[in-house]
Amino acid sequence: MSERLLIIIAVLLQLIGCVFFAGQIVIAPFGLTLRPVPWQMYEVLEMMAALALGLGVVIGVILMRRTQRMRARAELALRHASAAFGDVIAERFETWGLSKAEQDVAMFLIKGSSTAEIAQMRMTSEGTIKAQNAAIYRKAGVTGKTQLLSLFIEELFADDTEG
Repeated sequence: MSERLLIIIAVLLQLIGCVFFAGQIVIAPFGLTLRPVPWQMYEVLEMMAALALGLGVVIGVILMRRTQRMRARAELALRHASAAFGDVIAERFETWGLSKAEQDVAMFLIKGSSTAEIAQMRMTSEGTIKAQNAAIYRKAGVTGKTQLLSLFIEELFADDTEG
């Protein structure tokens, strides 16, 4: 059964139970009353309304657990993708022969930091960062930050389609 249908059923069941138990309380201030029903019939209706509320709760718990499992799988997939991205980056940095300082700067570039921000974080001048940027781009065979990032994205997508 689809999740959407289960949600609709759970809401309807709980709505039925709620209307049954709260219906008289809600309409009383308006001077409306319901026609009395025999107590045996009322007890049957009461049991059905309680069952509807209970089923709604059970369906809600089932959906919540399903959602938690899906979230856990998504988090695991994200951790794997993050690790794979880290591996791709390390592999490329080694292939390009980046120094430790260039690797640090390249990571900041990939994360979207500006030259001024990188200089501040590395406690160095913007001129030094610009020189390191130029060395990184030359070694990577790109002309800027966007092309540098696209190298990694392309590789991840290539790995994804091969698997």
